[in-house]
Amino acid sequence: MKIKSKFHPDKNGYYGQFGGAFIPELLYPNVKELEDNYIQIIQSDEFQEEYKALLKDYVGRPSPLYLAKRLSEKYGAFIYLKREDLNHTGAHKVNNTIGQILVAKKLGKTKIIAETGAGQHGVATATVCALMGLDCTVFMGEKDIERQAPNVARMKMLGAKVVPATSGSKTLKDATNEAIRYWIQHPETFYLIGSVVGPHPYPDMVARLQAVISEEIKWQLKEKTGKENPDTIIACVGGGSNAAGAFYHYMDDEEVELIAVEASGLGVNSGESAATSQLGDVGIIHGSKTILMQDEYGQIIEPYSISAGLDYPGVGPLHAYLFDSKRATFMDATDKEALNAAYELTKIEGIIPALESAHALAVLSKIKFKKDQVVVVNLSGRGDKDLSTYIKHLED
Repeated sequence: MKIKSKFHPDKNGYYGQFGGAFIPELLYPNVKELEDNYIQIIQSDEFQEEYKALLKDYVGRPSPLYLAKRLSEKYGAFIYLKREDLNHTGAHKVNNTIGQILVAKKLGKTKIIAETGAGQHGVATATVCALMGLDCTVFMGEKDIERQAPNVARMKMLGAKVVPATSGSKTLKDATNEAIRYWIQHPETFYLIGSVVGPHPYPDMVARLQAVISEEIKWQLKEKTGKENPDTIIACVGGGSNAAGAFYHYMDDEEVELIAVEASGLGVNSGESAATSQLGDVGIIHGSKTILMQDEYGQIIEPYSISAGLDYPGVGPLHAYLFDSKRATFMDATDKEALNAAYELTKIEGIIPALESAHALAVLSKIKFKKDQVVVVNLSGRGDKDLSTYIKHLED
């Protein structure tokens, strides 16, 4: 799980100018306890043995690396799909929750809180809390509760309390705000953050736990092609945990092109978008310094996307650094482009992707691939949770 120091946070939790821990004083002991212990815990033989066993026997890893032959024929490249959608709970999120719940237990925590947008992180958190017998509270935007009803039902079945966030846009940003407020009032809880966002050490810890994705891509690709490195890796980015995992072991391999795809909603300049890299400036959100959408007074501009997991007004500090340093290319896809990409994958490969993953697929039509180019698209989740949205737009 080691990367070149350039893409690893410094001792203060900064990736270049991005990162840090901008937190209320009441939360300092919690964050400091985690910062002092997380690497030692994660790198211990005891943790690694239990973590890997659960990933194998409970989650179902390794997730397949699938050569999508018909998709490859259409776009003139060898397009592999990293099938995170086949994980238990239906997305990449469980890689992180399994790891963090083990860290929480090691620190003696018994009550877990989390935020969720599309509901996949909420389900993954509720799942591991059920597995470990821990109390679970999940904060979710009221709007997301309505459009992600299947995941809300799953969380409740798993024994989690789902608390609606009724402020602002009633989506992921607001759920995170509510979770942090609760954490301040109940510092004895462990906040299980779902993406590479928040105060240090969360972005680094989540990236390390999601790094299993690129770790597997390396040996799976070598098995299939004789080479560990693809030419291009494509992943969608909201906060950015699935992209961090897919990019992790390739960040210092400059010959590997990294493409992060944001949600541009109704269009980058429509006023209804979540294309942070194009619309954002440097600022502070949810405990870290990063790139976020804000007005001239520093107030957060409400993001929009048809995807409940990508309508976040910022990106994690690692991604802000990848963008700022030009190590990764940031592209975007509109609602319509993502929907079309989802229908295309469904019809020619028999795989229904999550709307988040569909944004990554959508840029295939915008890239001119070279002959024999090897491309890995991180299929971060499956589309069960988005069926009502897909059906609605099919009817339209």
